[in-house]
Formats: sequence, C-alpha cells, structure tokens
Amino acid sequence: MLIIDGNSLTIEDVIKVCKDYEKVKLSPSAEPEMNKSRSFVDKVLNESRTVYGITTGFGELANKFIEPSQGERLQLNIVRSHAAGVGTPFDEDVVRGVILLRANALAKGHSGVRISTVNALLDLLNHRIYPFIPSQGSVGASGDLAPLSHLALVLIGEGECIIDGKRTETPEVLKKAGLSPIKLLAKEGLGLINGTQVMASLGCLAYNRANILLKNAQIAGAMSLEALKGTAKAFDPKVHEMRPHPGQLKCAANIRNLIANSEIISSHANCEKVQDAYTLRCMPQVYGAVLDTITHVGRVLSIEINSATDNPLIFPDSDEAISGGNFHGEPLAFIMDFLGIALSEVANISERTIDRMVNPHKSGLPAFLSRENGINSGFMVAQYTAASLVSENKVLSHPSSVDSIPTSAGQEDHVSMGTTAARHARDITRNVENVIAIEMLAAAQGMDFWDMKPGIGTKIAHDLVRKHVPFMEEDRIIYKDMEIVRELVDTGVVVDAVEKQVIIN
Repeated sequence: MLIIDGNSLTIEDVIKVCKDYEKVKLSPSAEPEMNKSRSFVDKVLNESRTVYGITTGFGELANKFIEPSQGERLQLNIVRSHAAGVGTPFDEDVVRGVILLRANALAKGHSGVRISTVNALLDLLNHRIYPFIPSQGSVGASGDLAPLSHLALVLIGEGECIIDGKRTETPEVLKKAGLSPIKLLAKEGLGLINGTQVMASLGCLAYNRANILLKNAQIAGAMSLEALKGTAKAFDPKVHEMRPHPGQLKCAANIRNLIANSEIISSHANCEKVQDAYTLRCMPQVYGAVLDTITHVGRVLSIEINSATDNPLIFPDSDEAISGGNFHGEPLAFIMDFLGIALSEVANISERTIDRMVNPHKSGLPAFLSRENGINSGFMVAQYTAASLVSENKVLSHPSSVDSIPTSAGQEDHVSMGTTAARHARDITRNVENVIAIEMLAAAQGMDFWDMKPGIGTKIAHDLVRKHVPFMEEDRIIYKDMEIVRELVDTGVVVDAVEKQVIIN
C-alpha cells in the first residue's frame, strides 16, 4: 500500500502504481492542510470575494464575476466544456499515473479540494477503473486541461471508461464497482483539471523505460563489439578520466565489465587494425551523454510529481489565493524533448552498428550474417527496418517546446506543448527498443561465427537470446524473432539476467 502526502512520492512509486497496480491511500498527515485550504474556499464564498476560478470565469473570462450561489454549476460546466480531447486513448498505465499524480498534487493542501474528492480519485485506482482519456488536445500551458477533464468526468459519473478494450459509459462502470459519483463544490472542477499530471505520467513511464533501454543498448553494443572483433583499448579508464563526465565514466566501465575475459576480444589484440569505427569506439561518449540526460530528466520529474501545479494556489495562513503559473509545462517540455533527442541518438548509433555487421566490406563476417548468402538474404531487411525507425525518430525528436500557439483569446499566449513532447518521447522509446532488439539479434548471430568464448556479460546476453531464438542457418520469418527479442529488451529480462553477474551502472 502506497501512502501519499503530496511531498514524498518517488518515480519508483509511480511505476509501481502504473504497472503493478499498487494500491494507494491518502496519508492522515495531509488532511490538516487540505482542510485549511478548503475552509479558505468556503470563506471566499461567504464573503463574496473575487477570486479566480472560485467566483470568476476561466481564462479570458476571468473578468466575469460568478455569484457564489452558482459555484457548483461553474465547476460542473468547466469539466464538461473542457473535456474536448481527441485521438486514441492513453494506455491504462499512463492513466493510472495521471490519477495518482493528480491526487498527490491535491494532497499538498494548496488547491482547496476536499479530502473526499481525493479519496474518490484513489477509489478509481484501487478498483482498477480505467477512464477513457484521449491522447490529443493538450497544449501543456494551463496544465493538461482537456485530458484531465476527461478524468474528472468519470468522478462525476459522466464520460466513459474502457472495459476489455471497449468504451463503456461511466455510470455502468461505477455501479459495478460499488462506487457513486461525486458532486463538485466550488474550486474542485478547476482543481481537478488544472495541472501537469498527464505529461508527468508520460514522463515517468518514459524515464523508467529509458533507463532499462540504455542498459540494453550497452549490452547490445558490447555484443556488437565482440561480433565485429573490436578492441577494448577505447574503454581504458585512463582515457575517460581525461574527460570525466559521470555517464561516460560509467558507460566505459560497463563495457569493460560486459566484455571481461572475452576470448574473442583478446584473440586480435595485436592485429593490424589501428582503431575501430566511431559506433564502437565512442559508445562511452554517446551512451554516457544519454545517461547524464536521463539522470537530469529524473531530477526534474522528482520535483514535478511532488508539486502543486494548479491555479490559483491557496495559502490559508496568509489568507491568500495567488494566481500564478505553476501549471505551465515548460520544465517537462524541455526534458521530454531532451529525452527524445538523446534516445534518438541511441537508435542512430545502434542502426549504424547493425549496418556495419551486415556489410561484408566492413564486418569481416558473411554478407548479411548469412553463411549461404545469395540464396539467403539474412539480416538485410532487418537493417532496413532499423533505418526506417531511425528516420522516423528524426521527425519525432524535433523539439515540441520551441513551438507555441496562443489560446483563450490571447490570455494564454505562450504554451509549452509539453504533453506533445512527452508523447513523442514515449513513441521514440518504443522505436528505439525495436532497433536495439535488432542489434542484439544481429550481434548474437555475428558472435556465433567466432568459435571463441565471449565476455562474462555478453555471453549471458547471447545465451539468453539463443534460448529464445535459434541461430539463423537459412532464411525464416524474421519479424517473429525480432518481436521475441524486443520483448526481452522491453521487459528487462536481458538486463536482469546480465546484472546477476555484471554490474551495469
């Protein structure tokens, strides 16, 4: 059971809730601050004060005073009118992250939302209810208004959920779970839909996958180094101590550990080759920079998932409701763009390595990794697939955060496009997983042409691939092999097996 208080959530907690259906409960320690901020909202209504979102309209309509008696209608209308998303729905793991992160933000006690409303959000998680949230429609400025509104609809018994892959009307879903719709009071509609939780959920999931993916990339790269009979010299710690970026140092050590005791590597220690191509020689410099980027992404996300990102924020101790801009997604937009760019580079170097392995003019291996080439095409078109994905990533990794488009009659005149950046980072991650799977599959094939023992870590990875996919003696349907290895990559099976013997930082 995860206990949330608005201040101590970790990315690992988010992943457990998203992927493992960890149950969640509101901490009693959060309740005093939540009650104080709710009392402030009631005070505003009783005194008929002009406070944005409580007794005013929204966006450009902030200058419209709303009578306190119309507060509930105002909140209901904002949820209905802002539920304007389009496109395919977010996956369930993303939606679970959204619910958790919105509840955690409200638990900070600066949003004026009742404890019972946060508990209603947590009921959705704990009953495994999957709200229908379309993936397009957020500009990432006044938070993720459209997608969060689709979530809020479910709380009030409207909108839709997804059951067994089908869109189902919410009342039926709530009734089956033994839950009742809630009635939104003043400030609660706005409090539910104003925040960065969609892009943050996408970000946490992408960050988690990126960490696993980069370890797989280093394993695949070390296997390729063996398949291409590369040298270990480029990974000498003396070289990397002269340019001590943390990620570079770690990656060089990882490669050294993976190829330790390799007969393949040591078999050509004094050959005529002076140096390897950049794809092999520069893995620490490239993958190390990616690792440093992922680390930065994690730092920003760790702050964001414990932040209050709606507007206005309530500070009952100073009797204030302050309109600010914490809903603006720029911090997340930047890191999601940066993550997408970094992961695209992982695919770039991986695809070039695949090409080098299938090219007999560069590899020293049979053409397209097939003994009887000509009658067999081997890995020829698997490399085409990797090239296609790499080219697609070049489009997806164009920074979304450099774009902006005004909304709400110019009141919201600069937006982050952070949710688009996060969606693209997610899509890039999926593409890179496929590229790394192809490299790992090709590298295992290449290693089999050398009748020598590979390194400690590369042998484990090679043997695991071979446990699921046999050596390709002659052409067969290759996409099935690619799917099998992609699953091993995506689920972390290869990493888990290797890390039982070899440390990968």
